[in-house]
Amino acid sequence: MAVTKDGTAYDLTGPESAPVVVLIHGLGLTRGATWDGIAPVLARRFRVLSYDLLGHGESARPEGPVNLTALSEQVIALMDALGIERSALVGFSLGGMINRRCALDHPGRVSALAILNSPHDRGEEQQQIVEERARASASGGPAAGIDVTLARWFTEEFRRDHPEQVAAIRDTVLANDPANYAAHRQVLAEGVRELIAPDPPLTHPMLVMTCAHDSGSTPAMSHAIAAETPGAETIIVPELQHLGLIEQPGLFSDPLLDFLNRVLPT
Repeated sequence: MAVTKDGTAYDLTGPESAPVVVLIHGLGLTRGATWDGIAPVLARRFRVLSYDLLGHGESARPEGPVNLTALSEQVIALMDALGIERSALVGFSLGGMINRRCALDHPGRVSALAILNSPHDRGEEQQQIVEERARASASGGPAAGIDVTLARWFTEEFRRDHPEQVAAIRDTVLANDPANYAAHRQVLAEGVRELIAPDPPLTHPMLVMTCAHDSGSTPAMSHAIAAETPGAETIIVPELQHLGLIEQPGLFSDPLLDFLNRVLPT
């Protein structure tokens, strides 16, 4: 683990001369909690950079407002600090919004996009409900509704058979600073508005994945994201929920490797 001068904690592994792949986690999680089952697999072939979002894990809290642009600029600042000119961005949930914002604002710095279990157009009525819920629950911090959240994230079988892993994720979420968590939750709720039907559209090689029973980042949303980008690919992982990449990381690492091997230079 290392930390940049501006406080972003990161890990950099894999062959030094290989194409770079940046892993971006989601709300309330950390780089390790999200990517420990996937990063080592990708690092056999690629230079893998994972980091903690602003105020998450071991990264410093943000100095200014938290919005999608600030979160995408954290990626660019990290790449700059490490002398990385171009990278593929793999984003989970909120991370899949951050990498799209980054590709829109800095298209030349992005070689490919993988968008995992990330929300998109919810429809105006549902969008307003999501935003109102995020505002209403801000005072409760990460503890508000944590058991309901975990039931949405993991299948019932996984929660029954792997209580220690579920407890570890619970502890990771509860360790978040309440104000910082609330600010990032607002971005998760509101930020999709600026990503719908971008004009001009994204043209990067793109893989969009979600799980069949992810209620917040549905298969329909993944198909909609892909439909906005010429040539984008969509994979729907059966049976799993929001944290399918933790339940069965191989179902994500294998198609990610296939996609990155096809679109990144050797």
